[in-house]
Amino acid sequence: MNTTVSAGFLDLPPLVRAAGRVTLPGSKSISNRVLLLAALAAGTTRVRGLLDADDTRVMRDALRALGCTLRDEGEVLHVQGLGGRLAVHEASLFLGNAGTAMRPLTAALAVLAATQGGRFELAGVARMHERPIGDLVGALRQLGCTVDELGSPGYPPLRVGGRAGGRLATAQPIRVRGDVSSQFLTALLLALPLAAQGGDAVTIEVAGELISRPYVEITLKLLARFGVEVAHEGWRRFTIAAGSAYRSPDAIDVEGDASSASYFVAAGAIAATADAPVVVEGVGSDSIQGDIRFVDAARAMGAAVHAEPGRLVVHRGAWPLVPIELDCTEIPDAAMTLAAMALFAHGTTRLGGIASWRVKETDRIAAMAAELRRVGAQVVAGDDFIAITPPASGGWRAAAVRTYDDHRMAMAMSLAAFNPRAGAAPRVPLRILDPRCVAKTFPGYFDALFGLVEADPADVPVLTVDGPTASGKGTLAAALAARLGYHLLDSGALYRATALAVDADGIAPGDEAAVAAAAAALDLRFDGGRCVLRGRDVSEALRLERTGALASRVSALPAVRKALHARQLAFRRAPGLVADGRDMGTVVFPDAALKVFLTASPAERAERRHKQLISKGISASIADLRADLEARDARDRSRPVAPLVPARDALSLDNSALDVDASVDLVLDWWAERRPFDR
Repeated sequence: MNTTVSAGFLDLPPLVRAAGRVTLPGSKSISNRVLLLAALAAGTTRVRGLLDADDTRVMRDALRALGCTLRDEGEVLHVQGLGGRLAVHEASLFLGNAGTAMRPLTAALAVLAATQGGRFELAGVARMHERPIGDLVGALRQLGCTVDELGSPGYPPLRVGGRAGGRLATAQPIRVRGDVSSQFLTALLLALPLAAQGGDAVTIEVAGELISRPYVEITLKLLARFGVEVAHEGWRRFTIAAGSAYRSPDAIDVEGDASSASYFVAAGAIAATADAPVVVEGVGSDSIQGDIRFVDAARAMGAAVHAEPGRLVVHRGAWPLVPIELDCTEIPDAAMTLAAMALFAHGTTRLGGIASWRVKETDRIAAMAAELRRVGAQVVAGDDFIAITPPASGGWRAAAVRTYDDHRMAMAMSLAAFNPRAGAAPRVPLRILDPRCVAKTFPGYFDALFGLVEADPADVPVLTVDGPTASGKGTLAAALAARLGYHLLDSGALYRATALAVDADGIAPGDEAAVAAAAAALDLRFDGGRCVLRGRDVSEALRLERTGALASRVSALPAVRKALHARQLAFRRAPGLVADGRDMGTVVFPDAALKVFLTASPAERAERRHKQLISKGISASIADLRADLEARDARDRSRPVAPLVPARDALSLDNSALDVDASVDLVLDWWAERRPFDR
C-alpha cells in the first residue's frame, strides 16, 4: 500500500482474517519523557527505539530550540544534556497537540526561568488550546513561578518567565489535582528535581482521586533511571529529596507502545486462529506501561493471549466475545479499543472511569458514542462511562467514520471493518476520514494493519484504468493509488518484464510456449517504485521503446496472458487496488467497481512520448512516433485474445486537454458516486 494517502479518507473492505507479525513503534509516553529527561540531565544519553511521530517530533524540535544537541545515528539518538542549566533564555515553542510535550515543558521551563531567568512561550494547535492546563498552572504559581495565560484562562497558549537568582517556594507542599489528568502530576515530577538540586526537598500533594495512575508509575521508573528517586506515600504525597539532580544513564531503550499494541491484540481476538495467530513484537509481560493491563481486559472478553518478555501472541478464544463491565481508570487510552471490541460481544459492554476521555485530543466519550452508533451499535454515554450494545447481524452500516483529528479514534474504529466476523449481513466496508491523523503516534498504522489482515477478494474494491499506449494510464493509475492509499498494478510492467526476460534468454518472441514458460517463472518484484527482475533493477529498461515494442508482441500471445493472469489477480488485496493496462476492466477484473477507459488523440500521445524521449536525451521523430502508436493501436485492437476495447460499463475519459490532477479529481468524483458510504 502507498502510505501517503491524500484523498482525505481511506476505505477498508470487510475484513475476515488476521494473522502474522507486527513490530510496534516506540511508546509515546516513554519517548517524550525520555527526551525531556535526557535533555535536562548531565551527560549524553543514547536513546534506542524512540518513537518517530508527530508528538515526538514537536518535542525534539522544542529541545533543539532550547539549545539541546540531538544527533541521529541510525537507530540511536544521541542527546547531549543541559545539566539542568538553560542554554537559551528566550524561545517560542510550537507543540502541536502533544500533551506529553506541552505539560512537562511548561513545568520545566517555568521552574528554570524562575531561578535562571528567561522568557518562553508555548503554544499548539487549536485543540491543544482547548485542553485544560489550569491545575498545573496553579501548582506552578504556588511555587512562585510566573505563568501568563495568553488565551483563555486555564488553557494554553502560555508564557513562563523569571529573573536570574529567583527562589522557589518549596517549604510547603505543592498541591495539584489528580482527577483531571495525570499529566499535571507527571509534569511536576519531571520539573521539580530542578528545584531540589538547589538544596531543598520538594513535596507534591495530590488533591482528589489520581486517575491514570500507571502513567505516573512510568514517570517514577524513568526518574529513577536518570538518578532521581521519589518517595511516595500511597498516591497522595510525593517527595523529591534535597540535592536531587539528573544524571544520564548513558543508554536507554524505549519499549514498544502498549496502547498501540491494543489494536493488534483486538484484531487477533476477533479474527486470528491458534495455528495462525497475531504476534505483537516490542511489548510484553515485562512492560513498564500501564496499558499492558489491557491484555487482562482482552482476556476477560475472551481473547487467548500468551505474554512473554517483549512479545504477545494472540488468537481467538471465546466467540463471540464476552461483554464486560470494567473500571478503566488505569487504562484510559486502551479502553477505546475495548469499546471497539464491544462491537463483537454478545451483549452490552460497560466501560467506566473514563472521564479523562473528555479532555484528550477530542471529547472521546462523545466521539466514540457518535461513531459507534454510525456503524450500527446502540450506545449510552455519561460523564464517565460508555455502554455499547453491538449491531444485530443486519444492522451493520457502511459508515464514513469521523476521526476528529484523534489518532486513537482512527485506529480503534478501524476494527469495525471486521464486521463479517460478527455475522454482518450484508458485510459492509468502512471509510476512515482523515486517516493521516494516526501520524501523531503511529504513522505506519494502516500499513501494519494491512500487513496482517485479509479480505475475501470479491470484497476488495478495484478501480481499473485501461487505454492505448501513451494515453497516460500509468500516470493516472499511480496518482489514483497514491490518493486512495491502494495497491497499484501496472500490468504493462509485467509484460515488459516478460519481454526483457525473453530477450535476455534469447527466446524468439513468437515461440508462444517458451515465452509463456518464461512469464510463469518470472522472478519479479516491485519494491517501492522500483521493478526488480532476477535481482536487478530494471526500472529504466522497462521504459525503453524497444522494450515496449517487444512487450506488445508477447502480450498478444494467449498462453502468455494466461500465465500472468494469476499474478495479476494476486494484487487484489486490502485495502484496494488500482489496476492499469489494456484489459483490466474487460478480462482480469470484470467486477471492478469503476472502470475507466482513458484516451487521447494520436497527435497528443505522440507529442507526450516525444517530450519524454527528448528529456532523456533520445532523439525521435514525432511523425514516426505517431505512426508507431497507431500501428500498436491497430495491433492491440485486432488481437484475438483480450483486444483493446472499453468494457461495456467503462466510463470514457479523453485527457487530451486535461492535466493529471484534473483527471484524478474527475475519476475520484466518479469513484465517490459508486461507494456506499453515507456521511
